[in-house]
Amino acid sequence: MTVTIGRRELLAVLGGVAAAWPLAARAQQTGRVRRIGVLMMYAESDAQAQNLVAVFREGLRQLGWLEDHNVRLDYRWATSDSETIQRLFARELVALQPDLILSSSTPTTALLLQQTRSIPIIFATGSDPVGSGFVASFARPGGNVTGFLNFEGSMAGKWLELLKEIAPRVARVAIFFNPSAAPYAQIFLNPFKAAAASLGMQAIVAPVRDMTELDTVIAAQARDPNSGLMVMPDGFMFAHLAEIASLAARYRLPAVSSYRAFAKAGGLLSYGNDIPDNYRRAAAYADRILKGEKPSELPVQFPVKFELVINLNTARALGLEVPPTLLARADEVIE
Repeated sequence: MTVTIGRRELLAVLGGVAAAWPLAARAQQTGRVRRIGVLMMYAESDAQAQNLVAVFREGLRQLGWLEDHNVRLDYRWATSDSETIQRLFARELVALQPDLILSSSTPTTALLLQQTRSIPIIFATGSDPVGSGFVASFARPGGNVTGFLNFEGSMAGKWLELLKEIAPRVARVAIFFNPSAAPYAQIFLNPFKAAAASLGMQAIVAPVRDMTELDTVIAAQARDPNSGLMVMPDGFMFAHLAEIASLAARYRLPAVSSYRAFAKAGGLLSYGNDIPDNYRRAAAYADRILKGEKPSELPVQFPVKFELVINLNTARALGLEVPPTLLARADEVIE
């Protein structure tokens, strides 16, 4: 059977379809925009920190979350030096009532938890979330927090072994850290002391609160022969890697750090996990939480990518001959 339609009826149908198009478009545009707070323990001018945030954004984009389209990111750059500013920014982010908050470090996570026990929080890096009281266990966090470890305390022993392997004459090593940025310091100090004793080395614990104290500690180390340095991972140290590498070079001291950027900046060597990878994985957790999963049910994850970087130029400047076996194990050799 053939059905015919008149001109007037055809125009009416087409007009109805045309009218529906902008309605559909408006409906898509007015879909809920999800909100993510980002609290970074670094200055906004810090290029390394900006790269970490960019990795997180790219991870979201690959999962379909486009900034200023269906997700909005509110950034707060707290820096590593002022607890007052950190507290203010944590309060500001919580007041925005975001769907979740990305926290860059143990101190920023602690500050956020002082403000909320309901908004989901993902820490991109953490060293002792159970000991810090953030989670009940790695497998079942139990509260509003989950995230990604960057190191275990036993890594301190590995750093010391690598330093001894590349600089066998080193007999005393100072490990320095900022107490306010590394409230978890003890989990590294015990393995550090144990490893030093097993290697016949003197272990020196050197807390520092600013760059002036750091310069003093490094200068004091340089006065004694066969000294070395170890940089504990914390937000303050991360923010000042270039300055630390420069001081180590000035005082001709072999130094090891967990951060790849340290070796890139002129430090002797680094061994640690790929921090940007943590931010990439954090985007996947953000996606799952935005889709309805709870942080209490998302296990805290361990690092999966580790990198050994050796700065051969620095080794030569210090008069060190890097063992071929160590060079063969390196993921990158800078020369």
